[in-house]
Order: sequence, then C-alpha cells, then structure tokens
Amino acid sequence: MAKTRTIKKYPNRRLYDTAISSYITLADVKHLVLNGVEFEVIDAKTKMNLTRSILLQIIAEEEEGGEPIFSSALLAQLIRAYGGSMQNMLTSYLEKSMELWAEQQRVFHERTRGFIDTNPMQVLTQIAERNLAMWRAMSGLNVGDTGQRSERKNHRSSGDKPE
Repeated sequence: MAKTRTIKKYPNRRLYDTAISSYITLADVKHLVLNGVEFEVIDAKTKMNLTRSILLQIIAEEEEGGEPIFSSALLAQLIRAYGGSMQNMLTSYLEKSMELWAEQQRVFHERTRGFIDTNPMQVLTQIAERNLAMWRAMSGLNVGDTGQRSERKNHRSSGDKPE
C-alpha cells in the first residue's frame, strides 16, 4: 500500500511536496488528484490538516476557469444543507453518487477502448458496410444490383398482356 504523500503549506502560502523535496503549485496538486495519488496538506506551523481547503481551492479555480459543474441553484442548495439534520446523509449520498458515476465512467471507457484503438476510417467503413447491408436487406436488392431489377418488373414488352 502506498504511503500518503505529505504536502506542507507555509505561511507565505507556498506548497512544499516532501516526497519530491520541491515547491509545487495548485496545478501540481490537481495532477496528483487526477493521477489518484493519496496526499494530505498540512499547515507547516500549526500542523492542521488543510487538504479539504486546498481541494476546494482547486474546485473554485476550475469553476471559474471553464465550464462549471455547479450551477448557482445547486450551490445555494448545498449552502442551505449545512447544519441541517440531513447534512450527514447528504454527504454520504453525494459520495456514493460520485463513486457510482466514477464506476460508470470506468465501464464506459473500458467498452469504448476498442473504438479508440482502431483506425477511425476502418470503423466508419464497417459502420457504412453494415448500414448498406441492412438497407439492401430491407429493399430486397442484391449486392451489385443498381435497382434495375425493379425496373425490369415494371417494364413490359409490347407483347406482354397485363395480369
């Protein structure tokens, strides 16, 4: 089992990663999260755990910088939930929901990996061939048939009598 990485936050607000003996940025901490690295952020002076505070900073930057996940209405509902009798239940619900979402994402990526690993033109060709085969089956045309068969049925020689 991997040891939890310790990041120290100094009074000058700089973050120091003890595992690599170097100062890091919030962007570096975000990469640790994305890579699944377990870590804790500790105030260098008070030894207080600041991990949640740093994670909230990263979320705030993400919400400001790109397309937000949290709408204003959702944020207002979350604020209203603080201190309520159901706060612990909401915490558990949100954690379980995110675990389920992450599992669904994993399964989705697993199932679509085959598409990514193949040549896109090959995939499109296969799809087009299947669609063409289905269309031909529905219309009663054979491979290489240009629709002349249906014209032959409707075209009568002058000697043919109507049925």
